[in-house]
Amino acid sequence: MRNDIESRLALRLAALRVERGLSLDELAAASGISRATLSRLERGENSPTAALLGKLCTVFGLPMSRLIAEAESQPGELLRAADQVLWQDPDTGFKRRMVSPPARGYGVELVEGWLPAGARIDYDSASVPGMEQHLWLLEGALDYTLDGVTHPLQAGDCLRFHLFGATRFFCPGPSPARYLIALCPP
Repeated sequence: MRNDIESRLALRLAALRVERGLSLDELAAASGISRATLSRLERGENSPTAALLGKLCTVFGLPMSRLIAEAESQPGELLRAADQVLWQDPDTGFKRRMVSPPARGYGVELVEGWLPAGARIDYDSASVPGMEQHLWLLEGALDYTLDGVTHPLQAGDCLRFHLFGATRFFCPGPSPARYLIALCPP
């Protein structure tokens, strides 16, 4: 296993499958991810990509931030920058920092993302349909496609929406896109 968060994430993915009473074959059929890939993810032999986590979150009915938070230790009230979990997609170079992860008694989560110039991430469906989100672009440019409509964002722009369908994050460059997403689970 590569690092603590990836080790805990692998264990959490395996636990979620068992909690839902799914075999690897059933999870493979529901997610569209091969049984072999799922097995390697659960054993911590491969790092999951954002796309794979998105598919698994859809099957489990969890936002990705909740899945990652469940793999972390319980956060305190003050979340120091050095203690915020940073995860990187090995395929795209996308980085995701849990600025304010899900916690009991709090309804909003904050996620900071960095998408390299030219990188694209597609999510086939919403992991939690109807979730309110606010995407605030801090630096760079980002083309965010929501329900087939592309919203070109520039630094300072904020797009707010309820997520129901497929989405795409694309950074046209020339510099990376850095953004903050506020997630408000229904």
